[in-house]
Amino acid sequence: MARTKEFDPDAALQSALELFWRRGYEATSVTDLVEHLGIGRASIYATFGSKHELYLKALDRYAQSVDPRLFADLSGPGPALPAVRTVVRRFAAEAASPEERLNGCFITNTAAELGAHDSVAARRVESSWDRLETLLHAALVRAQAQGELPPERDPRALARMLLVLLQGVRVVGKASADPTRVRDAAEQALSLLD
Repeated sequence: MARTKEFDPDAALQSALELFWRRGYEATSVTDLVEHLGIGRASIYATFGSKHELYLKALDRYAQSVDPRLFADLSGPGPALPAVRTVVRRFAAEAASPEERLNGCFITNTAAELGAHDSVAARRVESSWDRLETLLHAALVRAQAQGELPPERDPRALARMLLVLLQGVRVVGKASADPTRVRDAAEQALSLLD
């Protein structure tokens, strides 16, 4: 007779996400996961596969939870350019917050830690960035159609500029004690939309 799981896999995944987010992939050992999740090594492997597979599942969960929360404004009704400004300012404010400085953005952290040598993780990061770029682009196209953005501006290029800015804001915000650094950068980028 097969044994039933004596733990909640969903809660374990959330705990793993929090540990990986705080410490990173390389600095988190399987022993750390066993201790943090409160389940045995065999249960981790049987439920989630390898440490790498667990990390990718945690990254997927994070990406699914953060996208709707941060970007609902971009696809909502009404004027589009104020929505873009709101999202950029929200990124900057969050990047400068003490909580964000502690952990940063899990997706950005993954790009910095694993992006150059882990093609599977890099594809996950790229997919998340593609979603953000697509949302920004669609909002900027709407802004142009609504007369909020000058017709000579390239919505695709602006979306990419904002994507790169937002990732940089996350990195700088994590390491800088000066919150004006990220806010000033965000405001300068937004001035390009005028």
